[in-house]
Amino acid sequence: MNATPTTVIPAKAGIHNTVSLETPFGYPLSRERQSRWWRAGALFALAVCTLSPVAHAQPYPVKPIRFIVPWTPGSGTDLMSRMLAQRLSEPLGQPVVVDNRGGAGAIIGTEAAAKALPDGYTIYVGGSVSMAISPVLYKKVAYDPIKDFAPVSLMTKFFNAVALHPSVPAKSIKELIALSKAKPGELTFASAGSGSTSHLSGELFMNMTGVKWVHVPYKGGGQSITGVLSGEAHMMLAPISTAAPHGKTGRMRVIAVTSAKRVASLPEIPTVNESGVPGFEYGGWQGLLTPAGVAPEMIARLNGAVLKAIHTPEFKDYLQQEGSELVGSTPDAFGAFLRDEVVKHAKIVRSAGIKPQ
Repeated sequence: MNATPTTVIPAKAGIHNTVSLETPFGYPLSRERQSRWWRAGALFALAVCTLSPVAHAQPYPVKPIRFIVPWTPGSGTDLMSRMLAQRLSEPLGQPVVVDNRGGAGAIIGTEAAAKALPDGYTIYVGGSVSMAISPVLYKKVAYDPIKDFAPVSLMTKFFNAVALHPSVPAKSIKELIALSKAKPGELTFASAGSGSTSHLSGELFMNMTGVKWVHVPYKGGGQSITGVLSGEAHMMLAPISTAAPHGKTGRMRVIAVTSAKRVASLPEIPTVNESGVPGFEYGGWQGLLTPAGVAPEMIARLNGAVLKAIHTPEFKDYLQQEGSELVGSTPDAFGAFLRDEVVKHAKIVRSAGIKPQ
């Protein structure tokens, strides 16, 4: 067996210096060439470390996206979300799969979204109830609407209509205020439940006008509408999409809407603001969020896809039929709006002394 060739370098200061580094062909290297090889190897390793993230980076998204809807299938939010999910698939290039997590007034689905991995593959359909009302009404919800979520875009706003039973002798907001002050505590207003948007809009109206009504909470929007239609309750600030059909048949009298400007579906009906209550505006809303911690570039990608999806003619027509207003916003604008909504509802809940049922 042949011995391994070595290069012997004269020792300095009594140090024996023997190096056995070879070329790939078995020839020994001089000290100068060894140094060059080490430097070349180090530079190559640095280049690999620097370029590897770019070389291995994948475009986003590369797999289906989960769309958490905190309401049961068939609800208004669910129907809108499914329409949106279909239109998001094209600009994102991946399927968007609806995952219904209904229950506990949207709290169950919201908690699930807050705990999801911040990898950009979970989108959450948040709204005024789950993100602005429940966190201030219920002290033990397991999420923070500001800290646990990253806003993507505010999509829509929807408003209520002041709808009276035909037996109530008032045909305008001014007449309703006068009647209410003449009979304090005698008129009743129905809601879909304590803490619902129909409840809080009525509380805000009383706060801004000084009238006194008796709140009659029902177990859901359907029962509350039935309560007004039957005359069991005198009135309700009901969603426009629900109240408008009954207004056209004469089973309810719609005298105003709670939006800042008149809505396209009921152009003949004035706003509460223009009817004698300056500054009054109240409505629900829906927006898309992700768990906190999602990369900013992913948020930007989702925002662009959402704005493209909601500005399609079909989606606009659907919202108009529902009495909703198309918004579309930047993530920062939605974040500022969300913070204002939490503060606004905290004031309403405190001033009215609302307690969860």
